[in-house]
Amino acid sequence: MPFENLSPVLSDALVARGYEALTPVQTQVTEGEAKGRDLLVSAQTGSGKTVAFGLAMADELIEDGRLPFATSPLALIVAPTRELALQVSRELGWLYAKAGARIATCVGGMDASKERRALGQGVQIVVGTPGRLRDHLERGALDLTALRVAVLDEADEMLDMGFRDDLEEILDGTPATRRTLLFSATLPKPIVQLAKRYQQDALRISTVGEDRGHGDIAYQAVTVAPADIEGAVVNLLRLHDAETAMLFCATRDNVRRLHASLVERGFAAVALSGEHSQNERNAALQALRDRRAKVCVATDVAARGIDLPTLSLVIHVEIPRDAEALQHRSGRTGRAGKKGTAVIIVPYPRRRRVDGMLRGARINAEWMDAPTAADVRKRDQERLMEKLLTPVEHEPEDIELAQRLMAERTPEDIAASLVQAHRALMPPPEDLLDNSPRGRDGAGRPERGERFERPERGGGDRRDGFEDSVWFRLNIGRHQNADPRWILPLLCRRGHVSKNEIGAIRIGPKETMFNIPRAIADRFAEAVVRTANQDGEDDSGVSITPAPDGPTYPPRRDKGPRDNAPRNTLGRAPGGDRGFGDRSGPRGPRGPGGPGGNERYKPKPYGQRSPRRPK
Repeated sequence: MPFENLSPVLSDALVARGYEALTPVQTQVTEGEAKGRDLLVSAQTGSGKTVAFGLAMADELIEDGRLPFATSPLALIVAPTRELALQVSRELGWLYAKAGARIATCVGGMDASKERRALGQGVQIVVGTPGRLRDHLERGALDLTALRVAVLDEADEMLDMGFRDDLEEILDGTPATRRTLLFSATLPKPIVQLAKRYQQDALRISTVGEDRGHGDIAYQAVTVAPADIEGAVVNLLRLHDAETAMLFCATRDNVRRLHASLVERGFAAVALSGEHSQNERNAALQALRDRRAKVCVATDVAARGIDLPTLSLVIHVEIPRDAEALQHRSGRTGRAGKKGTAVIIVPYPRRRRVDGMLRGARINAEWMDAPTAADVRKRDQERLMEKLLTPVEHEPEDIELAQRLMAERTPEDIAASLVQAHRALMPPPEDLLDNSPRGRDGAGRPERGERFERPERGGGDRRDGFEDSVWFRLNIGRHQNADPRWILPLLCRRGHVSKNEIGAIRIGPKETMFNIPRAIADRFAEAVVRTANQDGEDDSGVSITPAPDGPTYPPRRDKGPRDNAPRNTLGRAPGGDRGFGDRSGPRGPRGPGGPGGNERYKPKPYGQRSPRRPK
C-alpha cells in the first residue's frame, strides 16, 4: 500500500488522483502522535492543508471502509470565503468519494432553502462560511449535537474579517467531546487565544520555513514613480507573459478601474471583488481555468481559496496592509511544488514601509526598477526567436504556402511581416518615468550629505525633475478664491498625477499657472481632456489649458491683504470644489474691527468675568 498510515479508501483516492507522496503537513497530521488529538497547525499557503485535514479527520468518520449513515453532520469545516468553502467541498468530494460521503455546502450568496433541504436529508460532512452556518444553526436547520470533528480553515483570516462571534456561537453549539482541528497560515495572538478556549491538549504542528514566507515563490520589489503604477503593471504583465496572473488591489473601485484599463489595452482580464455575485465569480474563475482569460484583478477577498494550477505571477498593485496579507496574496502562486513570482509595486515614497514589512515576514525580496518598454521589446524578441527556431513538423499545405510567399517576397520581407503580425497580437508596453531621481536613493529621499535647495522667492521650481517642465493654465485666480490647498488635489484628480509631480503654482488675479515635468506633459494633457466635459471644464467650471509662454506676471511677494474676492461661509471655491478659502484678505463686517480691521475677540480678565449660573 503506497500510504500505510491511511485508510484503504483514502489511499486509493490519493493514488487515483496522482499522488506519489504526501506533503510535509499531510505527513505530520497522519502520524501516530496526532491520532485522535486536537491539532493547531500552521503551514504555508498551497502546502495541501485541505487534503491534510481531510486525512486527519478520517479516523473519526470512516467505519469499515465507509462513512456511517447520519441524520446530523459528523464533521464541520468552517472557511472564511465562498471560494475557499467551495474548493474544500470539491477536495473532500474526491477524497471521500469511495467512502460514500454526502457533503453539503452552506455559503453566502447561494440559495439558503436548498441548503436547508440538503441538511434535512442527512449529510455526514458540512462545509460553510461562518455567517451562513450561524444562520442555519439559529434557524434549527443545522444540528451539531452529533458532531465528531470541527475544522477551522484559515482561522486567522476569519478573525480578521470579524467572524469571531460567529465562530464562538458555532463552536459553543458542538459537543465537548468533539475533536477540533485549527489550520492557519499564521498564528497571531488571537488565534492562540481561540485555540486555548476550544482545544484540549492540542498538538502544535508547523511546517512554515523560518527564512522566508514561501520557499517556492521568488519575491521582487519594483520601485516606480507614483503616477506610473498602472504603466508598470502593463510592462510587468508583458515582460513575464505568465500563463495566468493575479493582480491585487485594495478596493472594489480600484479593481473596477484597473480591470477596465487592462481590457481596453487588449489584455484578456477578469475581475473578482465583493461586488460580484457568486455566478459572476464562478464565470470569472472558469474563464481562467479554460485559458480564455490570463489576468485576474482582485481584492483581498480573492486571496483565499483561489487555486489555479497555471497561476505563476502575483502582482501587488497596491501594497498589502501587513505581512500576513502579503503572504496570503502571494500564496496564490508557487503551489504544490511549482515555482511562482510575487511582485510588489512600490512607489518610492513607500519604500521604507515595504522594506519593514518584508523584514517582518522574513522575506528576501529582490529590489529592482520597473521594466521599461525597451526591456519588454527585448524580451519579446527573445521569445519570438525561441518560438520560431523550435523544430516542428510542417504540414504540406504550410510548405506550399511558404513557397508561394518566397516567390512573391524576399525572405527579409516575410520575416519582418511575421514579426509585425506577432507583435500586433500583444498590447504595447508603456513608457515610464525615471523613478530614481538624480541625487536620491530609490525611496525618493536625498542621499546622505545632500540637502534640498529651497527655491528663491519669485524663482522657478528647482526640484529635481522640473528643470525641463511645461506650464499649464487654470481659468481661476485670487478673484475666484484660488488656493493651492484645493487646487493641488484638483490637478491630481484631473490629470491622474501625484502631488510630487506638480511643480510651482502661481496664482494671479484671474488665472493660475502651474508646471509639470515635460516627460509626463502629453499624458497629463490627455487625462485632462478625458476628465472634462464638452466645454473643456469639469463640474465646478474649472478648465485646464496649456500655457507655452508660462506666467506673464511676477510671483506675488507681498503679504498684504489680497484683492477683495467673493467668498462663501465655508471657504469653498466657486463651483463646489471644497478648499480652505483665502484667509489673508478682508473678511467683511465680522467682529468689532469692521470691514477692514477684523480684530480678534479679547476676553475679559478672569476677575471681570460674569459669575457662573447656579446649577
